[in-house]
Amino acid sequence: MKTYEEPKRRLPVREFDVVVAGCGTAGVVGAIAAARQGARVMAIEAKGYPGGIAVEGGTALHSFYNLWRAFPGVEKRQVVRGIAQEIIDRLWREGGTSGHAEMELGYDYDCMCTAIDVEIYKRVAFEMLVEAGVFVATSTLLCDVAMNGRWIDAALIESRSGREAVAAKAFVDCTGYGDLAARAGARFTEPNDHGVANSIGVAGVNLEAYRDFLRKQQGLTQLAHGRRDGKDGQVVRVDGWPRAMPELAEEANRIGLAFVTTSVHDDYFMFLKLNYKMEVSPTDRDAASRAELELRRRQAKAVELLRRYVPGCEKAFITRSSPALCIRRGRVIECDYDIALADVLEARHFDDDVMVYGFHDSAPRLQIRGGGTYGIPYRALRVAGVENLLVSGMMITTDHEAHMSTRNTVCCMGQGQAAGTSAALAARSGAAVRALPYADLRQALLDGGVCLSP
Repeated sequence: MKTYEEPKRRLPVREFDVVVAGCGTAGVVGAIAAARQGARVMAIEAKGYPGGIAVEGGTALHSFYNLWRAFPGVEKRQVVRGIAQEIIDRLWREGGTSGHAEMELGYDYDCMCTAIDVEIYKRVAFEMLVEAGVFVATSTLLCDVAMNGRWIDAALIESRSGREAVAAKAFVDCTGYGDLAARAGARFTEPNDHGVANSIGVAGVNLEAYRDFLRKQQGLTQLAHGRRDGKDGQVVRVDGWPRAMPELAEEANRIGLAFVTTSVHDDYFMFLKLNYKMEVSPTDRDAASRAELELRRRQAKAVELLRRYVPGCEKAFITRSSPALCIRRGRVIECDYDIALADVLEARHFDDDVMVYGFHDSAPRLQIRGGGTYGIPYRALRVAGVENLLVSGMMITTDHEAHMSTRNTVCCMGQGQAAGTSAALAARSGAAVRALPYADLRQALLDGGVCLSP
């Protein structure tokens, strides 16, 4: 391959205490948390809005609660609180969430469904960032980093305003892909062990008719009622499989169509998910481009199937899609601790817990023992070999099955609050992130409303 040597150039430098790369599910919470500690924070986001996978990839936010109903006699507990719950409170006031609606069917998977309006979420998240004093740089790409030994001196960014260097004392990678960590020389793997997806919003449908269709197919597996368009007691989550209609099931399988959906609006599926397994890692640009086209073809086919087979969906049409495919895993960054499946399932806690969590996406096959919780240790967010870098979100744990818990939206939000808080405290002291006294971090997290009780 031919090469080109870029000429040296002087870049303007902005200075902050903390830089958060990626303003998605974890990044929003991380940037707010850092700013509330008094840090000067810059959040870098490639798209024109914050939110990430929470507004593009899922079918609800999983999960603020433990799996109490699957274990008779276990206490119902909200185990993720703090800034994540503040976001839900804001959405509730604006009609942008179902609230924490109890599952009537499928509660051995998740006891709660927290459905959201993705467009309201984008705005609310943006407002909360600005209110916290975060400098938000949207439509901005992370290009590279400037290193000084094991320390990151600056992130190099590019936008339509030009190329800049952003110096900071501490950095948090919330890109999902591990872009900042990889450019800083962190060790990583790319297991490519999950499919990618592009979820769509579909209108011209009827949630009650959809529920009844799946029930008639003897395949209704999940059901929750909550607030929808200001009315309580409405269907907000449905899942199932058309068992009595093999021709539909076969076509759905072929295009990776999941029948689960949620909504906070009448006559609207907020998420309809199409999955696709890439042959190589989604960090491969050319392969990802081919996957983008294939996913959009699958979206069109999914709407065709709804119109053809499902009563109440004869006039279904796409109203929203993600601007790019959504990943479940890109790079896995080597950190000071690698969470194992046994840590999750055996409900283990650590002497440096920064959050607790009680949901596994492979339930009921895999459940946290006794309807309890496990802890995310601070050391699992510290990047090995880099002194002032933390990661949060989909980039931790090499274990595929453990990742099926840690990658979920609410767990990423909790990780974000921990990483943002610790980055701000480390920046204030000027020390490496692993030199931060855990007692100081723990107290700051408790003051921020984080639940740390096992």
